[in-house]
Amino acid sequence: MSEDRIERETLIAAPLDRVWSLVAEPGFWVADPASVSGTVAREGESMVAKNAEYGEFPVRVEKVEPPTYLAYRWASAFPGQDLREDNSTLVEFTLTPEGDKTRLRVVESGFAALAGSEELRGKAVEDNTGGWPQVLDALKKRAEPSAA
Repeated sequence: MSEDRIERETLIAAPLDRVWSLVAEPGFWVADPASVSGTVAREGESMVAKNAEYGEFPVRVEKVEPPTYLAYRWASAFPGQDLREDNSTLVEFTLTPEGDKTRLRVVESGFAALAGSEELRGKAVEDNTGGWPQVLDALKKRAEPSAA
């Protein structure tokens, strides 16, 4: 049985509202940044996150509790397919202020319920486990003031 969840967190040297504005861009973790810049998560809305390298991924906003919690569902292992319960995972972002910084925690769950083979589920966990540190590093760079 493959793992069912991935958990990662990072401390970002930026205020809560700055980090929230970036996390509230639906599909920011996979989409080409220019395509989601300025968009805002609205509960129940769906969109397609487009990435020149990895394809198109349906994303649905599940829950929005500004400025500390956002949940999205996306079909990471099934690019280009319509979003369904059996082809998508839940991605939850929790933001916690720590002084003038923000702790961002991401939990992606639901891999065990994905349709397809055990091999497909295992690859989805492996791919996304490797991807989240890169996503969090990129978000941190976007959120933090430049050192210039």
